[in-house]
Amino acid sequence: MASSPEPGVLVLAATPIGNPGDASPRLAAELAAASVVAAEDTRRLRRLGAALGVELTGEIVSFHEHNEAARAADLVARLRAGSRVVVVTDAGMPSVSDPGYRLVAAAVAAGIRVTSIPGPSAVLMALAVSGLPVDRFCFEGFLPRKAGERARAAAALAAEPRTLVFFEAPHRIAATLTALATAFGPERPAAVCRELTKTYEEVRRGSLAELADWAGDGVKGEITLVVAGAPPVARDEASDVARQLDGIRDRVAAGERLKVVCADVAATTGLSKKALYDAVIAAR
Repeated sequence: MASSPEPGVLVLAATPIGNPGDASPRLAAELAAASVVAAEDTRRLRRLGAALGVELTGEIVSFHEHNEAARAADLVARLRAGSRVVVVTDAGMPSVSDPGYRLVAAAVAAGIRVTSIPGPSAVLMALAVSGLPVDRFCFEGFLPRKAGERARAAAALAAEPRTLVFFEAPHRIAATLTALATAFGPERPAAVCRELTKTYEEVRRGSLAELADWAGDGVKGEITLVVAGAPPVARDEASDVARQLDGIRDRVAAGERLKVVCADVAATTGLSKKALYDAVIAAR
């Protein structure tokens, strides 16, 4: 009885975001060795292969947002049969605001090994050069295109304390900056990173209002937008302590020790244990 073939490997390969010189040797090796290369734009793939001096000997198939769901089943079947399938998008890492997620989910469900070839990232590069805090951040991709939906999405993010990273099209960047200035406040710091790694790379830093005014004259190129997170809200500890007093007194009246109750409330609220204890004593 013939044994089943060993399953193949799905490789998510990061491609340069502008400068072909950023391509890694591993990317070139994977493209040369692939059984199948699934490309968002097959013409761009062939140009990249030529720039890297790579002969693409595997089968090349189109793989983009309009056919990803249908193509995933076929690619998983090939993976089950032992193919090494390399996925590339026009720029950056597949599945990050690009096709790839559905295929990865299907491959994982089928027990197929999934790996990646690291490489250029517009998100991380923009964060690094923005001059804004990078210790905690969140990636929001593209905001909605319609004005009302965009405004609601921006309002929902207004209190987010982490640095925010967005992608945006050049013809919508002015409207997006205006919507963010309205939701976040005009003085919130931000950076518009344009044409990263390319000849006309530019990083424009300023407040959201300043950047919206600048973008009003028209902006060209690929854009990554970095926006500072919401500043911490000053806490009125005295009021917060006062709101806890009735609950503390009720627990003490029920038989719990005051120090134990204050320590428990402090642990759950972040308030000072001493401030809670002193407030209860003072109120007696």
